[in-house]
Amino acid sequence: MPRVLVAVVVLAIFVYGLVDVIRTDKHLTRGISKTSWIIVMVVLPVVGAALWFIIGRPRAGSPAPQSYSHPTAPDDDPDFLRNLELRRRNQAEADRLKKLKDELQAKERKLNGGTSTTGGADGKGKPDGNHRGDKHPKESHHPENDAHGTDEVK
Repeated sequence: MPRVLVAVVVLAIFVYGLVDVIRTDKHLTRGISKTSWIIVMVVLPVVGAALWFIIGRPRAGSPAPQSYSHPTAPDDDPDFLRNLELRRRNQAEADRLKKLKDELQAKERKLNGGTSTTGGADGKGKPDGNHRGDKHPKESHHPENDAHGTDEVK
C-alpha cells in the first residue's frame, strides 16, 4: 500500500507540475525557456517538478504583463483622442476667425453707408481707390481747384 501511495503522489506532482508549465506564459518562465522546462519535466519527473516549483515558476507577487496586440477602441486610444482634441481646437479657431471676419465686414459696410466694399483684388478697400479718413474723397488738392488764397468764390 505505501508503494502505491508514493507512486500516486509522484504522479500527482508530475502531472500538476507539467500542467502548470504548459499553462504558464512563455515570457513569465524563469531560468530556462518554457520548452526546456517541459523537456526537463518529462525526462526527470520528480526532480523536474521540484526544480520547476523552486526555480522556474513565476512569482505570485509579479502580475503578468499585459500586451495589447489587438486594436484598442477609439475612445481608449491616446493618439486618437489627441488628434480629436486638435481637430476640435482647429475647428473652434476657424469658427472664431470666421465670426470675427463677418463682424469686421458688417462694420465696414456700416461705415461705408451700406455700400459693398469690393474695390480691391482682395475685396478690401473702396471701389474708387480712396482710403478711410479722407475728408474729401472726390476733390483733388491741386491749387487750381483750391478756393484758398484766391478771390474767386465757388
